[in-house]
Amino acid sequence: MTLPITLAILIPLLGTTLGASMVLVLKNDIRPSIHKMLVGFASGVMVAASVWSLLLPAIDKSVELGVPGWMPPSVGFMLGILFLLLLDTLIPHLHAPGDEPEGIHVHARKNTMLMLAVTLHNIPEGMAVGVVFAGLIEGSAGITFSSALALAIGIAIQNFPEGAIISMPLRSIGMSRN
Repeated sequence: MTLPITLAILIPLLGTTLGASMVLVLKNDIRPSIHKMLVGFASGVMVAASVWSLLLPAIDKSVELGVPGWMPPSVGFMLGILFLLLLDTLIPHLHAPGDEPEGIHVHARKNTMLMLAVTLHNIPEGMAVGVVFAGLIEGSAGITFSSALALAIGIAIQNFPEGAIISMPLRSIGMSRN
């Protein structure tokens, strides 16, 4: 069981890698309309994965434990928001296609700042996949390998356009395709 779980946890990485590989076949920049479509698609998949694979199971589990179904997911959701706001404030990063850095002011290259923004974004995704698979290993009721795998695949699908969206600005600022 450990090897399939280890491989399944790597599925989101595969999605990002395949998306980033689009830099090999696309020109130096993505048209704004394609960029918006990719962002919208990625956002929709992430919302669906969050609701079906995280929030609804958390509500069901809360009810099973005799706690109001809305309370633990709401508290966890709010703590997650506060955690990400703290990281967003502390970690120096740059959002493409902007030029104004956010976070603690440091003298870093533009591509380093973009990579920090992606890392900041991927922390909760990795935590979500890790928590679901940890629940599977622990034997938590309601978590099946197929549901955990569905979350990993959903995040990988969302990571595909994200990988393309991030790799193209890096290419446009002069980084090599390799």
